[in-house]
Amino acid sequence: MPPASAQRPRRPNWTAFGALLLRDLTVLDKDLKEFLPNTLMQPAMLVFVFTYVFPRIGQGIGGSGNVGRFSTLLLGGLVAQSIAFQGLFRVALPLSRELDITNELEDRVLAPTRVSVIAFEKIVAGGLQSLFAGLIVFPVAAFLPSTPIYLRAHWSTLAIVTVLSCYASAALGLTIGTRIEARLVPILVGFVALPLGFFGAIFYTWDALTPIGWLKAAVLVNPMVYMSEGFRASLSIGVVHMPLGAIYSALVAFSVLFTVLGIRGFTKRVLS
Repeated sequence: MPPASAQRPRRPNWTAFGALLLRDLTVLDKDLKEFLPNTLMQPAMLVFVFTYVFPRIGQGIGGSGNVGRFSTLLLGGLVAQSIAFQGLFRVALPLSRELDITNELEDRVLAPTRVSVIAFEKIVAGGLQSLFAGLIVFPVAAFLPSTPIYLRAHWSTLAIVTVLSCYASAALGLTIGTRIEARLVPILVGFVALPLGFFGAIFYTWDALTPIGWLKAAVLVNPMVYMSEGFRASLSIGVVHMPLGAIYSALVAFSVLFTVLGIRGFTKRVLS
């Protein structure tokens, strides 16, 4: 492997990047039968229970006059969750297997480009898959509830939040995937996904945590908080959200941080 690395050209070969990206997207097209159910199941169940079953049986969230408000704020959180989880898992899980079990990355490392470009391609491919997940979840979250959802798209904000969220989640997947062994992958659900979800402002706004000041401050380290708040800002009417400047700044910062950590981890793993 070191000789191949030594022969690699100094400048990135973006033709190789495009070929690798096309290959990953082709694999996704073949795996749609697995991708679609995994993407749709959780948000569909959450929407069905919280915004259809609860209002019909008059219990909990659905029994009060703020049902429409809850359905509206839930939409942004579910889109954020789908994007974040798909970006994370569609990069971290295959990467951990490729590094520890199948050794498929050996062929990629032989491509005529830098290792950092190969790592960056992983982020871009994961980001595109998370974008697709958000697109197919949105109709479910928007039209399945039996209660009103008050939507108004701010297209420029929506575009910025979507791109940053997709990229940050995939970069997080690269960071985690290069630092965890394949046998430890199950801990991603218990120790990563669950805290991200429950403390990611999916079911509530960040502002609603004001009575619990320490928790309101603690969740600021969770990138999903900014994704959820960003989608509420770009899609919802009458729902309080973070200032857009804070959302953009945090998502850019997380994207840069996870990119640096992910590429360093990837380079260390494949060249060791």
